Amino acid sequence: MKDKFKINVQDIVEDITANYLTEELFLAKEGVKLPDRSAIISMISELRKLMFPGYFGTERMDCTLAPYFIGQKLTHVFDTLSAQINLALSYTNGVSNEETQEEAATIAVEYLKQLPRIQRTLLTDIQAAYDGDPAAGSKEQIIFSYPGLYAIFVYRIAHELYIRKIPFIPRIMTEYAHSRTGIDINAGATIGDYFFIDHGTGVVIGETTIIGENVKLFQGVTIGALSTRGGQSLAGVKRHPTIEDNVTIYSGASILGGETVIGHDSVIGGNAFITKSVPAHTKVSIKNPELCISGDGFDR
Repeated sequence: MKDKFKINVQDIVEDITANYLTEELFLAKEGVKLPDRSAIISMISELRKLMFPGYFGTERMDCTLAPYFIGQKLTHVFDTLSAQINLALSYTNGVSNEETQEEAATIAVEYLKQLPRIQRTLLTDIQAAYDGDPAAGSKEQIIFSYPGLYAIFVYRIAHELYIRKIPFIPRIMTEYAHSRTGIDINAGATIGDYFFIDHGTGVVIGETTIIGENVKLFQGVTIGALSTRGGQSLAGVKRHPTIEDNVTIYSGASILGGETVIGHDSVIGGNAFITKSVPAHTKVSIKNPELCISGDGFDR
């Protein structure tokens, strides 16, 4: 059997080596390296413990231990984040120096200062989930088990890095959440308080999406671009819709286009396909399809 599948390993080695030499993407830049994905994922876990103390770690929290716990977590996050930002900036700029390290540390400090506000915003998201889902047994259950909340949490911590123009790290964060939950929220989206994703699987929210407060999405909703054929020429262009306050979008709906605005207090029914703006206080629905049922098996 082995003789039948004999191969010339040296030829394959030479061919792959030739690919390395002809495509710069395959070879690391001299003196710099990419951020460490595992370190970033570990940092997500640490931030989750900080945002929701007592839920995802072994520590028992009380008012006496809280300052020590918070300080320890912040120190760990700062060390990891500043190091990873330094790697991301150095790789993008092609140079690693003391100036880049100082910039990374400054950004990390600014980031840490946003965490209390992010935590307060996450509390509104938990409240929205509790108010919007009769199956939610408690707010604790939402924190422990709802994939929608996890995806929103990761989006909110990634967004703060995105708006500071940090390469690589925000996308690593949100794609990790995407892989765990099936919910794809680009870190560039702007999303207000009291945001709730029910069930969640298959939800897509594009980079230039703007979502107001008290918005609820169900599974399979796409808030996307009309076309991306322009590729990099569309970078920075408003390609995705604006969803105003108090909007509910039911499962399977697709809302597309940078000029599309869903007015406040509107309801978008399941499977709707929308590429034009909808006024405030509007209900959009698809007419019920006509079912055709036939076959002897239905008589049994």
